[in-house]
Amino acid sequence: MWAYEDVFYITLDALLCAQISASNKTVFFLKSNLKFLRGTPWRNILKNWLFLATAIISEVIATSALKSSEGFTRLVPSFIVVAGYAAAFYFLSLTLKSIPVAIAYAVWSGLGIVLVTAIAWVLHGQKLDMWGFVGVGFIISGVAVLNLLSKASVH
Repeated sequence: MWAYEDVFYITLDALLCAQISASNKTVFFLKSNLKFLRGTPWRNILKNWLFLATAIISEVIATSALKSSEGFTRLVPSFIVVAGYAAAFYFLSLTLKSIPVAIAYAVWSGLGIVLVTAIAWVLHGQKLDMWGFVGVGFIISGVAVLNLLSKASVH
């Protein structure tokens, strides 16, 4: 029986091999490094950060579909909203096994805001003024400071 971590790394191996159009040495180097990660604590750290990325992407998809659901009166966008939020909270709960809740939530909400703002700009024509860009810049810098400089990220 395979654990979900094995399936994850097999999938990651396959994606790397499929997307790299380089020499065989590069593919071998990347596969060797993935095998190294499997036996170290970095494997769990990487896995949990990928869970957080999945939670963020799921939440951004759900939030972006919320406008299209028109108050949950349209079936397909409404299903995307419910499924996206369910996936987001599931993967966020997996993330919280090793990443402190303050860090995970700051990254999740900060990057979610930035990505939803960008999608709203592109898909819905919701433009930002100068102060909107300043606010988004503060969000990005706040998440960076919390992760790079704060002692709260040590766990």
